[in-house]
Formats: sequence, structure tokens, C-alpha cells
Amino acid sequence: MSPTPSVRENAPGAVARALQRHGGRKDALVQILREVQAETRWLPREALAAIADGIGLTPAIVEGVAGFYRFFHLRPVGAVHLLWSDNVTDRMQGSRALARELCRRLGVRPGEPVVDGAPASVGFTSCIGLGDQGPAVLVDQHQVLTRMDELRVAELADLIQARTPVADWPVAWTQVEHPVHRADVLLGSPPLRGSALRAALARGADATLDEVATSKLRGRGGAGFATAHKWRLCRQAPLPAGATRVVVCNADEGEPGTFKDRVLLARQADTVFEGMTVAAHVLGARRGFVYLRGEYRHLLDELQTVLARRRDDGLLGRRILGVDGFDFDVDIHLGAGAYVCGEESSLIESLEGKRGTPRIRPPFPVEKGYLGQPTIVNNVETFCAAAHVAERGGAWFAGIGTPHSSGTKLHAVSGDVEYPGVYEYPFGVPIAQILHDCGATSPSRRTQAVQVGGPSGLCLAAHEFDRRIGFEDLPTAGAFMVFDHSRDMFETARGFAHFFAHESCGFCTPCRVGTELVVRRMDKLAEGHGSLFDETELRELESLLHGTTHCGLGATATNPLRDTLRHFRPAYERRLRSPTFTPGFDLDAELEPARRVTGRDDPGAHLERRG
Repeated sequence: MSPTPSVRENAPGAVARALQRHGGRKDALVQILREVQAETRWLPREALAAIADGIGLTPAIVEGVAGFYRFFHLRPVGAVHLLWSDNVTDRMQGSRALARELCRRLGVRPGEPVVDGAPASVGFTSCIGLGDQGPAVLVDQHQVLTRMDELRVAELADLIQARTPVADWPVAWTQVEHPVHRADVLLGSPPLRGSALRAALARGADATLDEVATSKLRGRGGAGFATAHKWRLCRQAPLPAGATRVVVCNADEGEPGTFKDRVLLARQADTVFEGMTVAAHVLGARRGFVYLRGEYRHLLDELQTVLARRRDDGLLGRRILGVDGFDFDVDIHLGAGAYVCGEESSLIESLEGKRGTPRIRPPFPVEKGYLGQPTIVNNVETFCAAAHVAERGGAWFAGIGTPHSSGTKLHAVSGDVEYPGVYEYPFGVPIAQILHDCGATSPSRRTQAVQVGGPSGLCLAAHEFDRRIGFEDLPTAGAFMVFDHSRDMFETARGFAHFFAHESCGFCTPCRVGTELVVRRMDKLAEGHGSLFDETELRELESLLHGTTHCGLGATATNPLRDTLRHFRPAYERRLRSPTFTPGFDLDAELEPARRVTGRDDPGAHLERRG
């Protein structure tokens, strides 16, 4: 590996090229920052100032955007920058011990600054969507290493110290598999390359929207909003002069434990784009985006290949399938590491080159979304399902699943199972069936808990395994993490608490401060210094966050705490000491600072006094 050129040598040219590619547009700021960093490895203030000058923003705004996203570096990183996936399932597979061993061999400390041009830097990041083949590592945000073990870590350290280019590392380390253990409508069908679109054109836009309504298709991101209703609202929204309606595919599946969209994009990209184009036909939209999470950079080249082929086949671009006026194309916007951008208004802010802060609503995106234009945002799985509805009809789709949850649902299964991977079932499947199929019911496994829908979903104990997947009972975004009786559910909840505190965008005080307070209490319990008072305060914080936060991140951040306290309280009791009550002790007075987290008073004082 040749010595890395200094940032100052690379930056001017890198900035000029990125600005030229994007025409100096403000809304392209996130992509400009990503492309500049790809050449310079980190973003010094000189580069940020040059970008600001080129797009007409202040350096403070540009630096504020860069500082928001996890994958933008405002200080030097090594010639190879390694981020270990740090979901609880990665830890269960030994990722922390492997990371420590790698750091020991390289002589670095995780997360600490390095000098410019150092051989390597090492850190941790949230789940990178490889829970079925961890422990996993993200390399320079464009390559991944899977199934790391002690032997691979030793070889990796040697390669880095020898400055061997990443392209020359063993190919087996970088291979990503996309295992499907049960396929149904979405994964069991060949990719759709025009058949759904032709059916929609033959039927007409109005009738196609009616078919989507008949299908009872609901969004697959977890909330379950009726797809046809969202499309209809967007269609009815006033269109500003010179504007267009916009179709956005949310491929930012950042929920820890989720990777089913990764598998769909790898196996059914044509169907995803077909569904987006059907939506464009219904709405009269001319512009589309796929917001692809930064951790899935390794999928980008193949997705671009599929898009190019569809343009050549007349399925994208001008005069789609020879129809005058049917002009629609798709761009891929690569995220830069921010869980909150999975929320649709945060995603749109990021598409516009801003920090991914959730918007105040109304107006909703269907009225004023991307650049003020009516915009629909659906996730990868929803567009796949919509394409099949367009091809086969709404009544067919409504006949699958349950009366209130039509169709199928994909589950990304990981943790203490024999067969991790993706499973597709009609809605209504019981938890016990999924556990049986993935090999989690053997006597040696003895499953004690399942986290359905990721940390923001529900943690179920064994007596609840007869519950069923569906909007009537257990809605889910797709994550399905399994924990056997060897796992400490307190540590599971604590790991999720750290995740939410790290991923809070900081916009509202209840979430920004409340999630940090939860982490401090959980850490205190973990260190053996907790008491019943800490448990009481955790319960108060759980109640407070559910009712006062700006967006869904804060509202669901304490779900793992709530559920594990309810089902696995002995895991907490082992860490509790009896409180020492002093004369005049007033529990309500002690809890008042936590209640003030809503912002009526300064919450910082509570952090200093209680932390």
C-alpha cells in the first residue's frame, strides 16, 4: 500500500470534482461530502470551507451537517478505518473480544484519534445489517468483512501492518450471503421486469390505485399506514408550478437486527424498482430516489447496474414502454450513518442535503416533501408488494394473510438459532412457528426471549410465543432476534439503551437528555452501585419518554427497558442494593429533575447531580 497523500494535497481537486458533478446544488451536500471524503479520507475545515463556498452556504452549516452523520470524519482516520458492528447479536458472537484483540495487535485504542496516515483506526458502529453472518466489520464505509474469528483477526492485523490494499485481502472475508430459508410471494417469485408495469398501464392509473386499495396493503416499515391512502393523498395534493410528485424508497433499514431489505435489494432489485415505477404511474411522478443506508454501500454498484439495464429496456427514463409523457427515473442517494433517517421526514431532510432532523408535521410529506413537492416514502418491502399487487390484482393479495394484515411479511432472524437468515410468511404466523423453523426450539437452545421488530419493537417471553405476527397483534419492521437462557436480558436492554442514546438526533430535550439518563442508570446498575431508587427512576423515565418526545425514536427508546423489567426482573434484582434512606428523604422531590426533562427547567443540573 503506497503512502496516503495528505488531505491538503487531495482536498482542492476532490472538492472541485464533487461540486462539478452535482452542479453546486445545496441539496446535494451530503453526497458532495461523501464523495470528497472518499478521496481525502477525512474532512478538514479547509475542505468544508471550500464546499461551503461552492454551494453558497456558511462553513458553520456545512460543518454542522458533516458532524451530524456517523460516517463523516472531522479528524484524521487511519489508512484503513475499521468499524465493528456493535449490535447485541454481534456481541453474543464475540465481537467485542475480537475487536480488543485486533486493537492489541495494531497498537491502537478503539475510537481514539490517530495521526494522519496511520496504518489503521478502529471503532464501533451500530448494526450494519449483517446479523446473519457476524461478527461483521465495515471497512472504509464501502466494504464489509463477515464471520470474523480469531484466525481472521490475526491475519487481518498482519495485512494492515504490511499496508496490503483492501482489494488484495482474501475474497472469502468480503463475501456477503443472502440466505433465504422460507420464501413466499416476494422472495419465491422471479424478479419483475416489466410485467407489473404493463398490467398497470393497461389498467390505468385510477384502476391501479383501486387495486392497491383492494389489496389492503399496509406499509412494511412497522407503522402499517395504508399504502393506497398515502398514494391518494399525494395524488390529491396541490402541485406547485414546475414541480413534480416524487417517489422515495426508504432503504435505510437501520433498526438493529434487521437485514431483510438487504436481501430484497440483492435478490429482487428489479421488483423494487418496478414497484416504484408503478407508483410513479399512479401519481404522475417524474422523479424517484432510493435512500440507501451507508452501511449498504457494497450493494450500490449492482443496483446501478440494474437501473442501467431497466433504462436500456425502456422500463425507466423517457417514454417508459413507449408511452408519451410517462417519464420517470430513479437516483440512488447514499446515507452517511444516522438511524433517525429511517423516519420519513428525517430522510427527506437528508435527501435535501441537511441534518437528518425530523420535521414538525403538518405539513406531511405527501403534501410538501422533497424540495416542497408532494412525496411518498415507502420502504423496500412495500414497493415489492405493490409491484405484485399491480401484476396479480388486489383481491389475490388480500386473500393472503389475515383480514386486517394482508400479504406476507419478511423476518430477519438472528441470534441463538441454527439457521439465521430471512423467512417469509403470510401474516398471522405464530412466533412459535418461526422459532421452530429457524432451529431455536431444541433442548440445548431453550429460548427465553424474542425481540420482535428490533429494539423499538417488543421483547417477548416464553409464555407469549403463541402470539401472532400481524397488525392486530404483533406489528414488526422485520427484525427477529432470539435469546436463549444463557443470555442476560439486562445486558440486552442496556445495549439497546446505549444504541438509542447514541442515535438521538438531539432535537428535543426529552429524547436527548432522557436517553442519556437511562444509560447512566443502566450503567450504574451494571457496575453494582444501583438501588431500588434507580429502578424507580428508570420507570419514571420510561413513562416520560413515551409521552413527550418529538418523534418515534424517543417514544420507543425505552421499550426494551419496559419489557425486560416486566418479564425478566430477576436480571435487574441481581444488580440492586437496598436504598439508604436519609431523614427527610422525599422520593418525589428526587425524581422531579427527571420530570423536568421536558425542558421547563434546565435538565443539565440533573445530569451533574445524579450522574
